[in-house]
Order: sequence, then C-alpha cells, then structure tokens
Amino acid sequence: MTRHFDVQPGGSLRGRIRVPGDKSISHRSIMLGAIARGTTHVSGFLEGADAISTMNVFRALGVRIEGPDRGRVVVHGVGPGGLRAPNGPLDCGNAGTAMRLLIGLLSGQRFGCTLIGDESLSKRPMRRVADPLARMGARIHTQEGRPPVRIEPVDGALQGIEYPMPMASAQVKSALLLAGLHAQGETVVTEPAPTRDHTERMLEGFGVQLARNGATVRIRGGQTLTATDIDVPADISSAAFFLVGASIAAGSDLILEHVGTNPTRTGVLDILKLMGADIERINPRTVGGEPVADLRVRATDLRGIAVPPELVPLAIDEFPVLFVAAACAKGRTVVTGAEELRVKESDRIAVMADGLRALGTAAQATPDGMIIEGRGDQTGPVFSAGSIASHGDHRIAMAFAIAALRAGGPIRIDDTLNVATSFPGFVELARGAGLSVREIAA
Repeated sequence: MTRHFDVQPGGSLRGRIRVPGDKSISHRSIMLGAIARGTTHVSGFLEGADAISTMNVFRALGVRIEGPDRGRVVVHGVGPGGLRAPNGPLDCGNAGTAMRLLIGLLSGQRFGCTLIGDESLSKRPMRRVADPLARMGARIHTQEGRPPVRIEPVDGALQGIEYPMPMASAQVKSALLLAGLHAQGETVVTEPAPTRDHTERMLEGFGVQLARNGATVRIRGGQTLTATDIDVPADISSAAFFLVGASIAAGSDLILEHVGTNPTRTGVLDILKLMGADIERINPRTVGGEPVADLRVRATDLRGIAVPPELVPLAIDEFPVLFVAAACAKGRTVVTGAEELRVKESDRIAVMADGLRALGTAAQATPDGMIIEGRGDQTGPVFSAGSIASHGDHRIAMAFAIAALRAGGPIRIDDTLNVATSFPGFVELARGAGLSVREIAA
C-alpha cells in the first residue's frame, strides 16, 4: 500500500492544538525505564511507529511493558543485568535514534544480538557510533558502516574512555553515555557544539550522577537506575511545522500547547525569531525536569537571514520546514554547517532543494546546506502547484504540506506512509487547524 497527500492551496491556521509527545524523550523513557529497578510510569508517550519500534525491541529483550494507551505506558524495569538475549534480530524499523542508542546500551551486555531496520534505516551511517564504542572494548560489526549491526558479547566489562566528538551529534553522545553505564571507570564525552541533552536530564531523573561542565559530560560506570515517572512534553520538532505555517499564512493566530522548550532544542524558535516571526511563550513551567510552555504564533512578514552556525545543531530536524519558511521570506537565506542533513531518512538537502525548485523557488543545494532566494516580497502565492517526491521521509512530506498555505495551486506529496513514524494524526490535526490536506491510500 502507498499513501500520498493532496493539499489544496491557501488558508490560515487558527485555534489551540497539542502536537504528539516528543519522540526523543519517548525513546529514552522506554530505554531507561527498561534497565531501571522498579516500575516507570510514562504519560504523553508518542504513539508513533519509531517509538513503538523501541518498545518492541525491549519486549524482545525480556522487558514487560504495558500500553501504549492514550499516551500512557508502564515499564517494568529489569534492573542491572536483567536484559536477556533475544530470539531473533531486533527490528528498529525506521528509527535511527533507537538503533544508535541501542548500539551503546547493548554493547556491554553478556549476550550478542543483531539490530536491523527498514530500507531507509539500512542506508544510514552507524560507524560514528561503532568506532568510539570499539575503543571502549565493544565488538560491533556493520555492513560497510551501515545496518545490519551485529553486537558480540564482551568478555568482562567495557572500559571508560575520553572522547572528543569530531562532530555534534546527540545520538553519538547518548550512545557513549549509555555504554558508560556498563563500563569500568569514567566515560568522558566532549562535544564541539551543544546538542540536545535529554539523555543527561533523564539519567539524572533516574538517579544517575553525572558531571556536566560546559561541553563535557562525565559518567561513572556501575550506577543503578531507579524507576521514576515521566511526563513527555509535546515535540517541538512536530510543533515546528505549525510554527512555520502560522508564520507564513496571512490571518493565522495559533496556540501550541505544552511544547517542550529545552534550550538544546529551541534552535527553531531562535531562527524563526531572527527571521522576524511573532512567537510568544505563554505559561513557561518545568515538568519532569524538562521546560515546557505554550507557544502563540501569529502571521507576519519574514526576512531572509544567514543562519548562525551555532544554532544549526539545535534545529537539525526542523530544517525541512525552515527551508519552506526561507522561501516565503523576503531576501536570501543561507544555511551552512548542516551536512548532517544528508544522512537523515533522506538526503534532506538534495530532496528539499529539488522540491523547492519544482514549486518555483530558487534553491541551491551546497555540500553542507542551502541558499534560498525568498519570494516573500511578491504579492500572491509564493509556490506554484506541483508534485513532490518525499522519498519516504516524514519531515519532507509534512514540510511541503505546510508550503501549500502559500501555494497558487494544489500540491501532491508522494510516499507519505512514514509520517506515522513521528507524527501520528498529522492530517487530522492539521485539518482541524485550517490546512486543507487529505491523505489518499492507493
């Protein structure tokens, strides 16, 4: 079965909505809850395919998990050494975060296992995780640096290392910290630029002692996690589609409820504000160690900018829809330092540039980013009607659905089945807010 979006042009976004729970935090709630002592209760869990894949992996490793039921999950932790060898390969589906973090978490176990994924995940690089783990004593085999990933049991324990990361990646950092839990001595990771710190925050919530000093985090091996309760905030990566949509569509006035505003994730807010977006934080608060707020966004004229390099790692997942915002801005937008986009579910630089050009925008892909000549100074539509190949990438599909708000005719987006990996119910929520989108099964 295939699915595609048909999106009619125009409209505005209004009202109050709550997007699904944060995918990064949902993954980690299952992983840490599974290896903790006691029972962890999770609310706001993202019931998307990626997070469900993580849940099923831990069921295969012998962890009893109840749910999900309307965002509620109960994880009965097995404690240190409690995971058991699976009966077959562990299928991560499309979840790159799950696979990379699992490589770290499982690399110090006394049993072997194999991690597999779908066609898209099987093309994504895993050596960036496997190589530093090998320095800790892990025995990891890949297919020319890509899945499937075979993890052999270790003799004894892993050894802590000091690792200066060559590139900013929260997934690599998290994998090393999870491996460090099962290592002798101390594991020290230093990153070249800030990345999301959900792993560090959640480890501390489970009672693990970390030392954080600027760009460096230290973890001592042999610590035991204690179960806790986790309230997952709404995912700012999912909210980003509506933040951009309400910014570019005349007459929009939208409130996004209970959005996670962790400062290592708010690059999208900072970039949009530099472009002139009208975004207000309402009722900021802290829930389960994570900052959250309601976000009110109203339509305004955007301007092109040179995106500050330090903000790029803090908004890496949001760039597909930020490229749409740039096309609707007045003047040129330049993005550099975003080469990580080339190894996501698709080559997001190439695919977004192709799609923008197909809709009449001057977009030039570069090795590490894009140059977009915004058309926000013209009256009427910014985009032409057209057909977009999403290459099975959920964020590409949703970004071009949002582009229809400023289009002169319908936009068709092919291969949208994977939208469910991160944003189940996207079509229904978007229609309720004012986007004229339908998903067609064929």
